Amino acid sequence: MKPAQLAQLVVVAVAAFGVYSFARTARDGEARRVCTALCALSPNYAGRNRLAPDFELPSLTGEKVRLSSFRGKVVILNFWTKTCRPCLEEMPSLAELGQVVKTHKNIALVTVSTDDGAEDVRGTLKSVLGTDNPPFVVLIDEDSKIVGDTFGTKLFPETWFIDPAGVIRARVDGARSWDGSIPVGFAQSLADPYACEIGFSRGRPTGEHASLCADVAPAE
Repeated sequence: MKPAQLAQLVVVAVAAFGVYSFARTARDGEARRVCTALCALSPNYAGRNRLAPDFELPSLTGEKVRLSSFRGKVVILNFWTKTCRPCLEEMPSLAELGQVVKTHKNIALVTVSTDDGAEDVRGTLKSVLGTDNPPFVVLIDEDSKIVGDTFGTKLFPETWFIDPAGVIRARVDGARSWDGSIPVGFAQSLADPYACEIGFSRGRPTGEHASLCADVAPAE
């Protein structure tokens, strides 16, 4: 091979490596952008292979509400009961989240109480929030058929993020502080055409870009 040909091949190889490095950097940067909120949320579970079971429950006003009626929106679904102290402790921040969600037409905050009827639930809300008309939907599951049997919840509170197609994308076990930008940021990311490929199993990130989460501080 002539020196000129060899030099040409070297130039081509260097150029190809440069293009590859640029593409990889851009891909990693995009993954970081769409995955930051998920990493910060640090859920117990995250994935995209489970369709949320549909259900119908009465609201505080007695109106029947179906989960599937929110299809097309991201649903933040929270399960609670008055005998769960962490549930009551997180409720003020849940109300703050509800106020923020009101400004986002593509997100719905829905809570389900397993307490004994509308009056019982109203009393708890009044005691904790100072109002029985909170800035989120409240449904009642007196027999815990949906919360306990359908969703398999054993400990409260528990919060699920369901994407616009009705797919469960994340589950958070236990109380969290829901104020701040992380919950809404994650909810909005579920409608992003470039979806985050990171999964979570038992609170640990999995997948090709799981290492990105090591650089992000989890929310408390």
